[in-house]
Amino acid sequence: MEKVIIVARKADFSEDWCRRLRGPIADELLALGLPGVAVNVRDEPVRDSMLQLTTLDPPAAAVISLWTQQYYGEQVRAAIALLEGESDSAAAYLVTESTPMPPPDPGDGQRTPGLANVALLRRPADLDQATWLQRWHLNHTQVAIDTQATFGYTQNVVVRALTDNAPVIDGIVEELFPDGAVSDPLVFYGAADQADLADRVGKMVASVSAFGANQNLDTVPTSRYVFRSPFVRCTAATG
Repeated sequence: MEKVIIVARKADFSEDWCRRLRGPIADELLALGLPGVAVNVRDEPVRDSMLQLTTLDPPAAAVISLWTQQYYGEQVRAAIALLEGESDSAAAYLVTESTPMPPPDPGDGQRTPGLANVALLRRPADLDQATWLQRWHLNHTQVAIDTQATFGYTQNVVVRALTDNAPVIDGIVEELFPDGAVSDPLVFYGAADQADLADRVGKMVASVSAFGANQNLDTVPTSRYVFRSPFVRCTAATG
């Protein structure tokens, strides 16, 4: 099983566009027979999030995750073409996935409660790949869990881009937070008060700075919709 992430960029990500992505477009992706489909889109519940950073123009407005048997197969090619037709641009990336905190999957296209914050990371030029991964995965992961109100945490390392002229992205992170995190830093960090908030923010800033995630990044506030999970297995009745 392989995972492909498509970053869809759109200057005008209207609510109609968001509904189309999580409606008819999601249906078309499912019809391709992909083992897994999830759509993260910057729709009304998260549109005014305090977490909005972008280096891309037009900005990332949706992040679509596909699980497939072949990243180079017809299913993925058709999915890329479909999303290119719906967006100003759509860049696809082959990734490896780690889930330090597996996210809940309501399934059937229902919105996962909360804010799904997606970060597009770039590795600093002065850090080699091994050092970058060490600082991100082995040093930072527990800090992120301990200092934030996270209830789902997925790390994707980009293996390579699958589309021409794709923006350089080295890592794609998705973290799930309570609904109140859209506008309240205390909720986002799970802090008891302002002093606790300052302590948590300080620890996070020091940790992300060590692997360059404090600069040259995009944060995309999204709602998460899981339409098909590749990890759900049906067990046949016996006896």
